[in-house]
Amino acid sequence: MLGSPPVNIEIRVAKAAEAGIVQEILAEAVSWLDESGMPMWGMDEIKPEVILPDVSAGLYALAWSGPEAVGTMKFQLEDPVYWPDLGEGTSAFVHRLAVQRRFAGGDVSSALLSWALGEARRHGRQTLRLDCDAGRPKLRHVYERFGFRYHSDRKVGPYLVARYEYPLASRDL
Repeated sequence: MLGSPPVNIEIRVAKAAEAGIVQEILAEAVSWLDESGMPMWGMDEIKPEVILPDVSAGLYALAWSGPEAVGTMKFQLEDPVYWPDLGEGTSAFVHRLAVQRRFAGGDVSSALLSWALGEARRHGRQTLRLDCDAGRPKLRHVYERFGFRYHSDRKVGPYLVARYEYPLASRDL
């Protein structure tokens, strides 16, 4: 059932052996988005062999509800593609946040974003940043409701992305 949040959510960095789990969650999101007429990532971008290096490098987190992985996201300390205009070492970045459809609309995405805020603080970053398709108002609202502020639009290849930031107060660092 959509919107049913897991009772207890634990977030941890995905292990290399869990690349297939990360890929399955991302693939479900790709299929749903394609079927909904809102394509975002291509299946070729999330093949296990494509994401394995990033999973092995500790760049993906998994959200767990008991023994079941219910969501994932990529967490980076640098992003020269979507945020080339920033000073080095000032921000952390979230990409490819995806939640299993039956848990959509619940607490999984908030738990993942809260974990990312904590990691950004732990790494001494001043801001957590993300981007999304500029033409997706519902997704943008999810980030705004969480507390992200609109920063700017940026054209990256054929895509127009809306860039968002979540400033971390110096007292939080």
